Amino acid sequence: MDLWKLWKKTTLKTTGKRERSPERDSASKKLITIEALKKELADIDDTVFVQVPVLNQTVTVVYINSLSKVADIHDLVIRPLREAKENQLPSEILPLSEEVELTELPAALIDIVSGFTLIHFENPNKVIKLNTYNPAQRSITPTDNESTVIGPQDAFTESLETNVSLIKRRILNSSLKYKQLVLGTETRTSVAVLYIEDIANPDIVKRVLERLHHVEYHGYLSMSHLSKMIEDHPFSPFPQLAVTQRPDHVTAALLDGRIAVMLNGSPEATICPVTFLELFMSSEDYYLRWTVASLMRSLRFFGFFVSVFLTSSYVSVLTYHQEMLPPQLLLLLSESRARVPFPPVIEALAIELVVEILREAGSRMPSKVGQTIGIVGGIVIGTASVEAGLTSNVLIVLVSVSALLSFLPASYLLSTSGRFLRYFFILAASLLGLFGQMLALAAVMVHLLRLTSVGEVYMTPVIPRKLTDLEDSIFLAPIKYMLSRSGASKSPRKLRRPLDEE
Repeated sequence: MDLWKLWKKTTLKTTGKRERSPERDSASKKLITIEALKKELADIDDTVFVQVPVLNQTVTVVYINSLSKVADIHDLVIRPLREAKENQLPSEILPLSEEVELTELPAALIDIVSGFTLIHFENPNKVIKLNTYNPAQRSITPTDNESTVIGPQDAFTESLETNVSLIKRRILNSSLKYKQLVLGTETRTSVAVLYIEDIANPDIVKRVLERLHHVEYHGYLSMSHLSKMIEDHPFSPFPQLAVTQRPDHVTAALLDGRIAVMLNGSPEATICPVTFLELFMSSEDYYLRWTVASLMRSLRFFGFFVSVFLTSSYVSVLTYHQEMLPPQLLLLLSESRARVPFPPVIEALAIELVVEILREAGSRMPSKVGQTIGIVGGIVIGTASVEAGLTSNVLIVLVSVSALLSFLPASYLLSTSGRFLRYFFILAASLLGLFGQMLALAAVMVHLLRLTSVGEVYMTPVIPRKLTDLEDSIFLAPIKYMLSRSGASKSPRKLRRPLDEE
């Protein structure tokens, strides 16, 4: 049975039987009063209750200090209240406000913790709200993970409104649709779904929205967290959705008919559907000449598989297939392994684990210290292990080259997948040699052919074949001759520009 269908069935069954807590039922029946608000917002020390004398009554203003600025509250709320005239209605005093039903206490509490300011009038008994959400946030800066020499240098931030604006300032079109959802039973995080109506496939859009609506979880920390909840094959080592921090990458995907999903509090966006070959493509490829871009893509693609095969080939050749090596190379390997007391598989696994430890330790330390630890630690440990006879110098070279090649793919998630596959291929080579490597490769290829991204084939354009997709695959054609949108998006508008255009 398909894992997605099983998960969906279980989720629907769970959500159908979900019961409301007695506390929420009792709270929904309460009126919005100052006493009730103080009780529900107790122990939230940044909640501010301000009483403002307005003509013959006292108006209470409630807001959270960490989500709003005091100057904004004074200019937008308190000053208009103090300047109110007699017989002036609350909607006339604050024209940008919205009225709140007196019996909707849970909704009022959610508004307050979302950055709204609640204004309670005694006479008449009325409650209105005003959006004063203005927390401190990071400015727009270049991304460190996907930096380019040529092209735009702005990147997403943790603010959903800022991220959406970065897309909308690039696509000035009313067909760019923006749907906002609230996910997370406890965090109530805002999620944005963007697509171009007449370009995106409506079935794929419906599928993405349906999956997001059926996700039940207490909260999301990042966009990567949410992506794992809506992907088709959670047990696969390969990423089935693309995650990026570049607005130009998301814009290009939207123009190609894809769907973008963004999460408030996360400086990343998810693009779906995505194909395996697209994970090797960088945004900078489209800013370079097509010849250089094709060379770079070829290096990333073939370098990924070389990094997976290199160390395992060392194990299989030295364990089972010594006759395949030329005599001089065999003599060199024999001399380098003369003092090594371990079999090749133990030697290779030990060095691979040391490299992973150095990489993990360097990433957890401050940037300057981490770089020093990675370089000095690699040199010292590698030299000391060769001199002590614990490993061969040839294996040190192969593992170092494999570590460098693993960072060639444009997608960091795909790079981590290659690091995992390397151990799988090493174990297969230690058991059956080159035959074991071929079996492992066949298993990986079968697995890739079975994968889907939001219901669409993951290995497009390899399977199913579409010749026009070859214009933008491992080899990049000149943009002038790229007429069709990709087959993975299944866009109703197949052409990017009219064929008769000169």
